[in-house]
Amino acid sequence: MNTCNIGLLVGSLRRDSINKRLADAMVKLAPPSLTFHPIALDELPMYNGDLEGNRPDAVNRFTATCASMDGMLIVTPEFNRSLPAVLKNAIDWGSKPMDKNVWRDKTIATAGTTPGAIGTAAAQLHLRQVLGCLNATVIGGECYVTMKPGLIAEDGTVADETTRQFLQNYINRFASYATRLAGK
Repeated sequence: MNTCNIGLLVGSLRRDSINKRLADAMVKLAPPSLTFHPIALDELPMYNGDLEGNRPDAVNRFTATCASMDGMLIVTPEFNRSLPAVLKNAIDWGSKPMDKNVWRDKTIATAGTTPGAIGTAAAQLHLRQVLGCLNATVIGGECYVTMKPGLIAEDGTVADETTRQFLQNYINRFASYATRLAGK
């Protein structure tokens, strides 16, 4: 069986990010039909149209990697009821120029966690709005997780059975869509 190459974007630069922990836990739950490739955001300069004529190497590497993926899993924190600037910046770089938009027809799943009761609902809503106008194929369903102490064990597994099953179902559904839409 051919596997789908899935880019993994985490919208947080923090070393001990709870969203990085969630992303790693989700990757562990994924079926073997998906192969994940973490894509760093920390080297991207802020988007500036003046750089389009001579894009920085970090931007070229980022967009080439994203373009080569069959799909993306984007795990985002929520900052002030929206997505973090570092993630929006990456999406902006990937969308330009419009004829080379790396998000077009890309199968994308979104997830995120915060300590708050609504998880990352507002951030993911904004993320869906942005990706929708870029013609990405964002799978339906919601993956908002409230991070509580001990939810993800030290070994990176999801300790709570209900949450583990929820995440398992979500990542399996994404795998089904990604493999089907990639023709694999």
